[in-house]
Amino acid sequence: MTKVSVVVYGADVICASCVNAPTSKDTYEWIQPVLERKYPDIQFEYTYIDIQKDHEQLSDHDVQYIERIEEDELFYPLITMDDEYVADGYIQLKQITNFVDQHYANA
Repeated sequence: MTKVSVVVYGADVICASCVNAPTSKDTYEWIQPVLERKYPDIQFEYTYIDIQKDHEQLSDHDVQYIERIEEDELFYPLITMDDEYVADGYIQLKQITNFVDQHYANA
């Protein structure tokens, strides 16, 4: 069975550029049952990283994504799978499913 690490980077405050979008936590909670239902043959492991909390325990890779969010290069919530960028800002299901289909569905 294919294993995929899903990370959602977010904050308690809604992104200023993402008016009317779900919160980061809502996105994190929403993505889990959607992926489980659509891809039953893939084992997803989920992590939520609060970009406003202490970053000492995070990998350099995670810190780089957080820095890019802080520098307004990317928006939150930001989703990665196996450390690859999937989507950021106003997350839509099609972005996620396209990524999974291209990278994992035939594995």
